[in-house]
Amino acid sequence: MRTIAITSGKGGTGKTTVAINLSLALAEAGSRVVLFDADLQLANVDVAMNLKPERSLQHVVAEEARLRDVLVVGPKGVRVACGGSAIRALMTAGPKRLALFFEQIEELASDTDFLLFDTSAGLDNRVQAFVQRANETLVVTTPDPTSVTDAYAAIKTFLRKEPMAAIAVLPNMVSGDKEGETLHHTVQAITKAFLSRGVDYHGCVRSDPRLAVSARRRTPLLELAPNSPAAQDVRRIAARLAAGTLTRYGLAA
Repeated sequence: MRTIAITSGKGGTGKTTVAINLSLALAEAGSRVVLFDADLQLANVDVAMNLKPERSLQHVVAEEARLRDVLVVGPKGVRVACGGSAIRALMTAGPKRLALFFEQIEELASDTDFLLFDTSAGLDNRVQAFVQRANETLVVTTPDPTSVTDAYAAIKTFLRKEPMAAIAVLPNMVSGDKEGETLHHTVQAITKAFLSRGVDYHGCVRSDPRLAVSARRRTPLLELAPNSPAAQDVRRIAARLAAGTLTRYGLAA
């Protein structure tokens, strides 16, 4: 089972949309996928996917259910561990409560190929805990200069904890491949200059007006507009992830 944390230095990057559609793209290609809503303050994966779970991560924290038992099946067979918005037990989850999640994650390994953590934005300890638990981290950024700056801050923070962590930049809401590659090169130049190492790149996601429609209809883009440019981009990224073996940066893939 491969674990991937999808995160961002700031809000508004489309991180959750990327996480949801990447999960669907991996499942569409034949992988068994679990999407874990790891935003423990403002979870919204269930809303975006129009899911109505009977139990959620708050029941796991309260030790009323096992993690496997709260999974709800979404589009394309993706299983989702839904969180809750502004639920105190989750908002205040510290190391002991997080350990409940991490201890039970291995129970999913027998029938899961990919486990994706959709973390909250920012750099608090809970975000870092999920990033440390993952094999690879995708840092979602947009072309906005503040987003790029915050993406670098996130990468710097993660690498302080684990200097050899596998981290990739995922440019979102770009005009095309050229802008996506330029964004990666920008972050790459900064990390090489100040952190003495680069970051990986699996592709970018183009701006697409159907994403707004997708959000309003609470239907993932790969379901609403499967042939749209952004949907094609997500599939391309999923294919690269599925084809590769995640390793620490600098080692052969």
